[in-house]
Amino acid sequence: MTSIMDDIYDAYGTFEELPLLTDAIQRWDADCLDQLPDYMKFFYKTMLDLYEELEGAMTKQGKSYRFQYAKDTFKQLSESYFVESKWYQEKYVPTVEEYMRNALLTSGYIILTITSFIGMEDSVTPEIFSWTFSNPKIVAASSVVCRLMDDIASHKFEQERGHVPSAVECYMRQHGVSEEEACSELKKQVQNAWKDINYEMIFSETTKVIPMPVLRRSLNLTRVIEFLYKDGDDQYTHVGKVTKDGVTSLLIDPVSVSP
Repeated sequence: MTSIMDDIYDAYGTFEELPLLTDAIQRWDADCLDQLPDYMKFFYKTMLDLYEELEGAMTKQGKSYRFQYAKDTFKQLSESYFVESKWYQEKYVPTVEEYMRNALLTSGYIILTITSFIGMEDSVTPEIFSWTFSNPKIVAASSVVCRLMDDIASHKFEQERGHVPSAVECYMRQHGVSEEEACSELKKQVQNAWKDINYEMIFSETTKVIPMPVLRRSLNLTRVIEFLYKDGDDQYTHVGKVTKDGVTSLLIDPVSVSP
């Protein structure tokens, strides 16, 4: 659902249509269907149906709070996508700092993490969801990895297609440097973010209050992002042999580990 919503805001929705979709998602009401163009109606109805099913399942388990956090992060993501659409429409190039404040949301990492917790064991309490939604250091650092590796790998393709400036263009504009220099600096920021993640996993007080399965889930999701965008190759948008071989080795032909 998030990938489809991303494409609507990035490539298919007009600037006149996108406020309607953003408003509809914030209202979360089937009555909003009438205000949307046909192709958005299908997306919006599917979204409502999917989350209604999720709400029912979580309510039966006495975990309705999990649905609410999933819903809230979806709303948050749509608002951040709309900010980017306004920047693109206005041909506005934000500073790197301004861009990153919004881009840590558009990276989708927070909604990915929150959603991945929904089916976990009872140790994932309302406090864990609240902690994650507050964007703690390990989540923020993981969002940096996700956003910057994505931007480094995909910015050329996206700019040719027509897209809001990525971190690469913002850095080039703000600091007056070449694309190569901007990418080099952003890669350093990715490395620093990984240092923060490793610290949070090993040395931080976080490990005393947050269950290790939760921290490990956050780490593993970041490792997936690293895999998809490593070496400046966007294997998420343009799935190729690297991704296929990775999925095969993990799920179809895994290496057996003897006890």
